[in-house]
Amino acid sequence: MGQIKVRDIMTTQVITIQESDTIRDATITLAVDNLSGAPVIDDDYHLCGIISEIDILNLIMKAEAKLKTENPVLHLLAFPMDYNFDDPELKAAAEKFSNTKVSDVMVKTVITTTPDAEVVDVLGVMLEKDVNRVPVLEKGVLVGIVTRSDIIFSIYKRKI
Repeated sequence: MGQIKVRDIMTTQVITIQESDTIRDATITLAVDNLSGAPVIDDDYHLCGIISEIDILNLIMKAEAKLKTENPVLHLLAFPMDYNFDDPELKAAAEKFSNTKVSDVMVKTVITTTPDAEVVDVLGVMLEKDVNRVPVLEKGVLVGIVTRSDIIFSIYKRKI
């Protein structure tokens, strides 16, 4: 049996985020689709970056640090994203956080692969660089994504 190629296990119906989207948009997409991150693309499906939970959580922690409040009730994390704040300082911080462009927060240097790459090679890079997902590009266009979950599922699937 030959080596497994990325095309054999990649997800082709990729949930993406536009580089012009806001952090609010990205947060909703990740939450609703139960994702820890997603590729960021332009209108032509060219990869611009990756946005992950870590990027969003780091941004909210920066917003929290700017609030400099001792009252835990006044933390952004204590309220839903669309909450109608009475406190003007919290309202301003929430709006700034929500309206930040994904392109300002995303990771722009992204490890990518091709459909014909061997999964074992991609996995090696994923483990070495501690990344969960690798976009799959063909002629510069996003055609899929391979995640650690895809690899785990392929191991399970082949054992049956």
